[in-house]
Amino acid sequence: MPSPTLTAPVEAGQTLMFSEAAEGGAAVARFLKHNRPALARLGARLKAQPPRSVTTVARGSSDHAATFGKYLIETLTGVPTSTAAMSVSSIYAAPVVAADSLCIAISQSGRSPDLLASVEAHRKAGAYVVALVNDEDSPLAALADELLPLKAGPEKSVAATKSYITSLAGLAAIVAAWSDDRDLSDGLSHLPGQLDKAFALDWSAALPALTPARNLFVIGRGYGFAVAQEAALKLKETCALHAEAFSAAEVRHGPMAIVNDGFPILAFATSDTAGDGVRDVCAEFAQRGASVLLANPAKDLDIGIAGTTHLPALSAVAALEPILQIASFYRLANSLSLARGLNPDSPPHLNKVTKTV
Repeated sequence: MPSPTLTAPVEAGQTLMFSEAAEGGAAVARFLKHNRPALARLGARLKAQPPRSVTTVARGSSDHAATFGKYLIETLTGVPTSTAAMSVSSIYAAPVVAADSLCIAISQSGRSPDLLASVEAHRKAGAYVVALVNDEDSPLAALADELLPLKAGPEKSVAATKSYITSLAGLAAIVAAWSDDRDLSDGLSHLPGQLDKAFALDWSAALPALTPARNLFVIGRGYGFAVAQEAALKLKETCALHAEAFSAAEVRHGPMAIVNDGFPILAFATSDTAGDGVRDVCAEFAQRGASVLLANPAKDLDIGIAGTTHLPALSAVAALEPILQIASFYRLANSLSLARGLNPDSPPHLNKVTKTV
């Protein structure tokens, strides 16, 4: 267990992390309303002039959002999508080939030098730049050909929550406008209200397994892999808990060897085929005696094995279910941090804005 860093008792609902994560639904509603004209304009452009490729530029939680965007773009438009290695521009000053491409930059602050260098390099090389950024006065916002302000509002806790949720929704909105996917568009219209319901869900059943833990795996697949990455980061950041994110497919290789009796597994399953892979690997882990914590909206696909704790999850369009699950997780992470004697708003050695060069 980590050494306590709180100077006075804090109730779960009194932290900045709790109050900011609770605003996820309202933030998404603001984003969708404010950016409706820009999203229509961007969708029309992408349909008229489809990019040959998409490059995302982001770090930390924003890069996890980019993972979500990659799955959405590739499954719904077929356009290859990759993540920029920012050091190529910021350290090596190497040229990039970006003609006829789309560059999507994602950031809460829009001020990290390496991110700006990479975006500028792609822009000069001919990429069309779209920025999802919370600070509308940031240098990143000024670089964008199309600016989509996140409209998440001030985020004072070091742990990003509502800005991450809104980044996921923003990427889904871009792809919905680009692909004309009616189910995704309709799902987005219901997302703000569903996020409020998701945040209210009780995941406290996970606390007995996670409060004394030292290590765990966080599992997802497909659209859900991005929130597995984000949850693992937040467990490190706010709970001083070593967590590694794996795809349900990848974890079957070397990592599988260390899963044994009592090893904690936190898993995010969606209601689609990718979720089947998560449920299958959870069943295998449970048979080994692991302590499996499973968020599973496909209740008719209950794996039904002793040793699995089921965390409540809402059903939606499969691509949007991970956004709902991360909202529920943030409430759990806040409670877990406090249960471990920590302050989720002020993790040691971390700052809100990281200016990497």
